[in-house]
This record gives sequence, structure tokens and C-alpha cells, in this order.
Amino acid sequence: MIDVTPSPIAFSIGPLSIGWYGLAYAVGLAVTYLVIAHEARWRRLDVSLLPNAMIVVAVAALIGGRLYHVIDQWQLYRDDLLRVVLPPYSGLGVYGGIIAGTLTAVLYARWKRQPVLIWADAVAPGLFVMQAIARWGNFFNQELYGAPTTLPWGIAIQCIHRTQGYPCPPGSDPLATLGQHFHPMFLYESLSGALGALALIWLSRRFAERLRPGDLLLIFFIWYGVVRFAVESLKANDWVFFGIPTAQIIAAATVIVAAVALVVRHRRPVGVGPPEGVADARG
Repeated sequence: MIDVTPSPIAFSIGPLSIGWYGLAYAVGLAVTYLVIAHEARWRRLDVSLLPNAMIVVAVAALIGGRLYHVIDQWQLYRDDLLRVVLPPYSGLGVYGGIIAGTLTAVLYARWKRQPVLIWADAVAPGLFVMQAIARWGNFFNQELYGAPTTLPWGIAIQCIHRTQGYPCPPGSDPLATLGQHFHPMFLYESLSGALGALALIWLSRRFAERLRPGDLLLIFFIWYGVVRFAVESLKANDWVFFGIPTAQIIAAATVIVAAVALVVRHRRPVGVGPPEGVADARG
């Protein structure tokens, strides 16, 4: 069992406190940029567009992710609405970030007259990398955990960070863990992101002649949707729709739509081959 209960604050500079969550997000963005830039160069895309694009998309993803999180955990904010917009922030909803970020990225690519689907394939591994790194911010915030478990990798959660699904008895010390341990959902998603990034990069090289532009992004949505559907079953006190966790509904819908799109587009008798410029880039 893992009994470490970390502080969410990495360090302080005078009155300014720097949180591990923000650092994880910043490091994740930096590494994601490197991965996307590498994949874009391999596809002979204009990498000079990437810095501004990432800033615009990152801001949109932050807004969308925050909105989703607030709706998902409304009981934490309904009595203090200023917590929605004032720091320190306690979490982001991945689906909100993905939806807002994806729509913004498509609009930005169209504005710049870029090949949207080829850029989508360059970005897809980076989305997994962002997930793999940024999810560790949840560990330091003691959030994104699931049901109690006796597994060796179960993590301790202090009473002050418990959701309504797993409360401590009244009068408990806010810093106590009561010897309980929970599923580290953040870790499951982080490992999934690392493996997913490697898988997409391998597929893009191994099956370049058979893949069509946009396939990697569809595979990302399928992979992430399946994993998210599974880990959501470990949570309690979710945002529900007719008694079903909304995140699972979105995950299932995402998998179905992406899988159908992947099958349909490969049944159409159109020319196949690597994206324009990929064959040259591979030498």
C-alpha cells in the first residue's frame, strides 16, 4: 500500500505558491509540443504554426476542462461559486478539455488552410503524452481516485480530500487517512497514455501505407474511450444522466462513433498510402 499523502504545493516564492498540478500541466505541454513537432516534421507539415496553435488550443482546453469538472463536481462549488474561477484550481475534466481543444484545433487549422486530418495524426500521440504526464498533478492534489481497494498500489487519501462518495466519519482529523486506500485512477490513465503514445507512433511507421489521414486520431478516441469507460466504473458520486455516469455515456458514444468512422472510411475504395510527404520524410 502507498501511504504517501503529498502536498499540492511544490514551492513558494514569497506570497505566490506554485502547485504540482500546474507544474505537471506545464511539463506535459512542453513534452507534448516536442512530440507533436517531431510527428509534424515526419509528415512535412509547417511546424512554425505549432507554438501559437498550442497556446490557443491549450487555453480552450483549460476552459472546457474546467467547465466539465465544475459540472461533474458541482457539490464542491454550488455554495461558493468564486471557487470556479479563482485559484487554486482543484481539477480539470478531460472530456471537456478534449472536446473544446479538438474543436478549437480544427477551426485553427482551417483558418490557417492546413490539412486538418494529417495534423490530427501528428497531434494524436501528443494527446496521450499530455495525459501520461499531466495526470500526476491529480496525485499531488489527492484527486481522481476510485473505490477502496486492498491492492498493493492502493493510495491513501486524507479526509479533507475525500469526495462525498467516500466520506470520513464526522469529527475525523482532516489530515487523517484512517488506514484506507483507494484505486489510483490517475495512475491507470497515465500508464494508458504512455502506452497509447508508443502504440500510435509504432502504427504510423509500421502501417503507413495502409493508414488514412485521421486514422490515428480515431484510434486515440477509441483507446481513450475504452480506458475511460473502465476506470469510471471505479468512481462514486459521478455526474449522472438517468442514473448512468455521464463520463461513461460520453466514453461509450466516443468509442462507437470513432469505431464506425474508422470502419466506414476503410471500406470506401479510395486511394491509400502514407500522408503526403511521409514517404519522402522516411527517406
